[in-house]
Amino acid sequence: MLSDVVLFIFTSFIQIVCVLVGVAFFTLFERKILGYIHLRKGPNKLGIMGLLQPFSDAIKLFSKEQLLPIYSNLLIFYFSPVINFFLAVLLWQAIPFFSMNLNFNLSFLFILSVSSLGVYTIMLAGWSSNSNYALLGGLRAIAQMISYEVSLILILLSFLFLIFSFNMKDLMVYQENAWFLFILLPLGVMLLVSLLAETNRSPFDFAEGESELVSGFNVEYSSGSFAMIFLAEYASILFMSMLSSILLMGGNLNNMFFFVKLGIVGFFWIWVRGSLPRYRYDKLMYLVWKSYLPISLNMLMFYVAMGMGLMIYFM
Repeated sequence: MLSDVVLFIFTSFIQIVCVLVGVAFFTLFERKILGYIHLRKGPNKLGIMGLLQPFSDAIKLFSKEQLLPIYSNLLIFYFSPVINFFLAVLLWQAIPFFSMNLNFNLSFLFILSVSSLGVYTIMLAGWSSNSNYALLGGLRAIAQMISYEVSLILILLSFLFLIFSFNMKDLMVYQENAWFLFILLPLGVMLLVSLLAETNRSPFDFAEGESELVSGFNVEYSSGSFAMIFLAEYASILFMSMLSSILLMGGNLNNMFFFVKLGIVGFFWIWVRGSLPRYRYDKLMYLVWKSYLPISLNMLMFYVAMGMGLMIYFM
């Protein structure tokens, strides 16, 4: 039992290190792609083609002065980014590798629960700063989450009713011959858009609207605290890209082609940021409540009937 616990901690540590290295190079990838979209080079000075730029950024961020606003709630202000980063890393433990990690029969519920907790850290970070801009950014993050997460869960339920399981491994088994991207095409597009909102990315980055909120909920943060918020955001982007690959494109983690698909979905996240302007805040509410919610409810009923019919047929 003790050896199993030690092995689990060791493999989890290796996975966290690999995720952080992946996040570092994903930021470089993003800056390069956005550079080419703007018809410029992007980072190209440090190392070969700017390969050492992420490590330079990390040293710069962590060596800056840590500011603690005198009127802030210091304990919550200090620990909110740490918990946010911890939750983003905890999500990665549910990946269905051979070693299993935290992958179990209800791993999908675990992912939904942990990703929903992330908004509390944003809310507490905004409130504890005792700044109006930061508080508004936190409030907008909460309103945004309530809006899209209802339809997001209904969209995910359609996938789960087709496999009759909460285990992510079953998604690989059921997509051996045909990807769910083709079977559930409208829901696949809606899922990708909802995950953009989940990760607070353009065009749905309302919690960090620089034009009206001066960087939003993280306006008072600097140094390591800001770096942790930054790392948590990019770790969740990579995780949501991986989740999209598993849900829509039959992600077999034992196949090298899976990581190519993961890179393509990650590129889509950056491409959207470089192409689209920020959505208007109320229009996201209209999109989710008036379009996505009725469509996902209707599609859910259709796929429940289809799944039950197939189950009865094969019995």
